[in-house]
Amino acid sequence: MSTEPLASLDRSTLRERALDSVRSAIVSGQYRPGDHLSEVELAGSLGVSRGTVREALRHLQQEGLVSAGNRGMLRVSSLTPVEVRELFQVRAALEGMAVRAIIASPRRQDAVRALRAALEQLSEEAEDLPARVDADLAFHLQLCRLSGNSMLVESWRHLEGRMRVAILNGAAWQAPMMARDRHAPIVDAIEGADEAAALRIVDEHMTSAAEHFAGATGSA
Repeated sequence: MSTEPLASLDRSTLRERALDSVRSAIVSGQYRPGDHLSEVELAGSLGVSRGTVREALRHLQQEGLVSAGNRGMLRVSSLTPVEVRELFQVRAALEGMAVRAIIASPRRQDAVRALRAALEQLSEEAEDLPARVDADLAFHLQLCRLSGNSMLVESWRHLEGRMRVAILNGAAWQAPMMARDRHAPIVDAIEGADEAAALRIVDEHMTSAAEHFAGATGSA
């Protein structure tokens, strides 16, 4: 576990700033899956009360980034290989629904343009992990949003914290899974209005990612 202190905060919007700071430390890998999160240490590092930290950690529990371990101690969440596979099965179902909706929509070509713009944010070059994760998840979130189904988007967002955990469980493994050329075929199939191909590609994409991240989790 990293011992590097987090940046101290001023008094403005302390709860939101504490939440953002701890979340950033988790998704950047400063805190790793399984690391204990001490209210006392975090409060001292951030310069806020334990109550403020407690509220932030409670919110991160709701996001799936933090979970309660033995005797109620809070830790950065981790996922078993089975949970990783289940997560990506649900993602495949949700994003498959999104694909169907987009292909059936009269605004399909507008959606294709938006997805190609999201593709451009997926770098083929090595860069920092948080940026790669953000760009990857932004593409998939855009896919869901373009479905026009608010309940679908809400369901996907509810899983986002666990998605980040799955990626962080194998931080050194994940770069190929977030490359642009792994996502472009989804957009190509949508542009061609080929629903069967689009659904197959999404399913293969999620199955491959599930095995990749489940393997990383099992070897950690």
